[in-house]
Amino acid sequence: MIVKVNSSAVVGVDSYPVDVEVDISPGLPQFLTVGLPDVAVKESKDRIKAAIKNSGYKFPKNHVTVNLAPADIKKEGTGFDLPIAVGILTGEGCIELKDTLDYMLIGELSLDGSIKGVDGVLSAALLAKEMGKRGIIVARENANEAAMVEAVEVIPVDTLSDVVEFLNGRKKIIPLTLDIADLFNKSCNYPFDFSEIRGQEHAKRALEVAAAGGHNIIMIGPPGSGKTMLAQRLPTILPGLTFPEAIDITKIFSVTGLLNKRETILGTRPFRAPHHTISDAGLVGGGHTPRPGEISLAHHGVLFLDELPEFKRNVLEALRQPLEDGHVTITRSSITATYPARFMLVAAMNP
Repeated sequence: MIVKVNSSAVVGVDSYPVDVEVDISPGLPQFLTVGLPDVAVKESKDRIKAAIKNSGYKFPKNHVTVNLAPADIKKEGTGFDLPIAVGILTGEGCIELKDTLDYMLIGELSLDGSIKGVDGVLSAALLAKEMGKRGIIVARENANEAAMVEAVEVIPVDTLSDVVEFLNGRKKIIPLTLDIADLFNKSCNYPFDFSEIRGQEHAKRALEVAAAGGHNIIMIGPPGSGKTMLAQRLPTILPGLTFPEAIDITKIFSVTGLLNKRETILGTRPFRAPHHTISDAGLVGGGHTPRPGEISLAHHGVLFLDELPEFKRNVLEALRQPLEDGHVTITRSSITATYPARFMLVAAMNP
């Protein structure tokens, strides 16, 4: 019998649907994963076997084939552990098939059957809402992040047994709901403020004009004159974030794994200050597997380049198109990813 379970993966900063198809057929015991899995996905078979056995269920002694569709895009990460395990248990008759497709499942399995959080859950919850799914089943540490999306039931789970009992209707798990407006308002506080600066009237006036018009700016002055201090406090006089902007920023930090699990949403404009030794891939994004760079992490915020002449020429040249377009597109042989990059550039240098 072939079983299909809904999951998702990330390209750029957005998720796309992945159908986890599991087929259990007679034959020699073997666990085969197809659909361009990376090393982390291939290694999941050992985690899944141990998690199923240690949760009190039997792993099938047959030929198990797992297909991650669409099969032409490389799959990464450990978030497929839970949907694969649920697909196997459904094929073995431990889970009734009726409710499996109503939910999107994402989570990493420990050997004892507990479920760990993964990156990019906010993007997955937005996709579940777009696809009209009833809800999303995630690890408890990811639940607050997923609950930022309204109209989608967020089911927080701790173990594989919780998922099995919930899908079979034998255990009731109350969907997590949060006061989104209150959390957003609480997250809008900066640790410092522009009003703390004494003196430097001409520099403060220049920053106020730049902030009012969204202009880029460069500050030239001797070491210790307060260039970095001024730049750090610039986001505090920029207009407050709207909720959609906060979701955009939180989604980027979630995908890159930089979102603190205790933070539900980022309500302040980001301030990023990369070191001058950064590579062009680190600044604009890229790598063998494309990832967002510093300019995307500074989306809706401020990118501060201190000691501007020390940056490599090719790094500075790579900023030209993102500054004009507000986004950057990274193309590799098998994938094309587009990252948002609408930021305010602030630079500093010595005379």
